[in-house]
Amino acid sequence: MSSPAVDIRRVTHRYGSRTALDDVSFTVAEGEIFGLLGPNGGGKTTLFRLLSTLIPLQPDALRPSEIEVLGLSVARQTHEVRRQIGVVFQAPSLDKKLTVAENLRHQGRLYGLTGATLQTRADEMLERLSLSDRRDERCETLSGGLRRRVELAKGLLHNPRVLILDEPSTGLDPGARADLWDYLRTIRREQGVTIVLTTHLLEEADKADRLAILDQGKLVALDTPDRLRAEVGGDTLTIEADDVDGLAERIRNRFGGDVQTLDGRVRLERPDGHRLVAQLVEAFPGEVRSVMLGKPTLEDVFIARTGRRFVSAEEREAVPMRGAAVVGGRR
Repeated sequence: MSSPAVDIRRVTHRYGSRTALDDVSFTVAEGEIFGLLGPNGGGKTTLFRLLSTLIPLQPDALRPSEIEVLGLSVARQTHEVRRQIGVVFQAPSLDKKLTVAENLRHQGRLYGLTGATLQTRADEMLERLSLSDRRDERCETLSGGLRRRVELAKGLLHNPRVLILDEPSTGLDPGARADLWDYLRTIRREQGVTIVLTTHLLEEADKADRLAILDQGKLVALDTPDRLRAEVGGDTLTIEADDVDGLAERIRNRFGGDVQTLDGRVRLERPDGHRLVAQLVEAFPGEVRSVMLGKPTLEDVFIARTGRRFVSAEEREAVPMRGAAVVGGRR
């Protein structure tokens, strides 16, 4: 069995009295697209910084943390690790006053590429990311999606075996996000690049081969998106009512099972949720304002593991539940 591309063992990191990461361990296989999913403050950005060697591991004599990339220790072999990884930051790193080609040339020189070798690699990246016709354009004239492609070209210029991206879809419209994922899958398929990315977008996390879900510095879930959703169970029902706490208690007494109240709504899971909808409306006439029925999502996984919603109610309204149906009651 081959060694993992990334091996994270017992990683703990603190900022003063606040624990950003708490004994986190997992591995990433070679050629895998691996997602680090979590809300703001969950710990994913700290893990990105550690993995990309931006901040050092903190010493702990009793429980030493360790991160290895392709068998190299980020603590003891930092320079060797940097030669093997490509990094794309959330904040743009392009010099907007330079052309696309000039940005690549400066990036290449940082990695010791010169002359014909640098020119060949830059041409390959421009071709692979469909940027050849933009090579002489200043980056300040490019759209957000095109700039993101240039960032990717910079990160891949020195032919890294592991690509690490922090919130790669930041600032991109849906079309540009789809293009970005096409490029990521292409370089994984054609070059065998291992990809590790952070995200707070559930839709983006769903595209990864596997996910580590972080919350308050702890690893709360680790598996493929499909398996994580399968653990939740059948259907999820979200109920709006005037007396949320009272209705939750009455549903619990009448139908049993785990009934929660979250963000002013009643939430429960059932393998035959579609049948329960009619029963709820009939059992509690005038109390149920609406029922939302859907298959488990990654947010449901987060709720099941933490007891809290992943995003605010306002953000959730902006991203409708996939495959959900709403049954209206009293308005």
